[in-house]
Amino acid sequence: QVQLVESGGGLVQAGGSLRLSCAASGRTFSGYDMAWFRQAPGKEREFVAAINWSGGRSYYADSVKGRFTISRDNGKNTVYLQMNSLKPEDTAVYYCAAGALTYYSDSYGSWGQGTQVTVSS
Repeated sequence: QVQLVESGGGLVQAGGSLRLSCAASGRTFSGYDMAWFRQAPGKEREFVAAINWSGGRSYYADSVKGRFTISRDNGKNTVYLQMNSLKPEDTAVYYCAAGALTYYSDSYGSWGQGTQVTVSS
């Protein structure tokens, strides 16, 4: 399995931007499809975005489409989530996951510890 560590979360005003990073170590990162999920207080974990191993394909939840961009740098073993035009409803703990290209969290074998994103109105 691959080990994942997220960073880049914080407090931002509505309309602002943040870039999350997920650094991977262990197995060959470039062979893994990657994804971001989020979980708000009292809610289930939900899919945000996913990217295939080469970076050639990406997928987004409707709620973030046009505002968030997932990307990866296989040379740096890192996947990113650029978040623009943030809304208070984007407030959640954001998790990086490896090993699948699907909306279903159970399909992923490796998870990071999460990073908190808080958007104030």
